Amino acid sequence: MAQMRSVRGFVSGRVQGVGFRYFVMRQAEAMQVRGYVRNLRDGRVEFLLQGDANAVAGLVEIIRAGPSHARVSDVVTEELESAAFEQKFVIR
Repeated sequence: MAQMRSVRGFVSGRVQGVGFRYFVMRQAEAMQVRGYVRNLRDGRVEFLLQGDANAVAGLVEIIRAGPSHARVSDVVTEELESAAFEQKFVIR
């Protein structure tokens, strides 16, 4: 059985108004990762990734690169020990 992992993170930079959330959602769906992504009022993007540990780690790296129109300056993540698992990936 694959090891499951939950990670919450925050992305800083030019990450709003550039299709960042849709980019993350498409990648998450392709990698079968569940969770959410949403814009925050302070200009950052928050995400929750849940799924196979390797897929989650790979998606974090994709998020660090971002889509072509975004400029990611920082990604901060934290492991979540006991998070309720989401049913799918959504934009909030």
